[in-house]
Amino acid sequence: MNTPAFQIKCPSCGKQHTYSTDNPSRPFCSERCKLIDLGRWANEEYAIPVPANQAEDSDNLPD
Repeated sequence: MNTPAFQIKCPSCGKQHTYSTDNPSRPFCSERCKLIDLGRWANEEYAIPVPANQAEDSDNLPD
């Protein structure tokens, strides 16, 4: 049973591409975009927000 292909925007470059299990880089359009996104995480350009009280609690943890 084939599922219909659908178009999505690459989260990195914004290019429209077919979302398919044949693309090992999904949801990105290419390996290049996948690596760019990984680099952004590694350079701390992205962050997961935490509530202010949790951020303050982590400052009081023992070394």
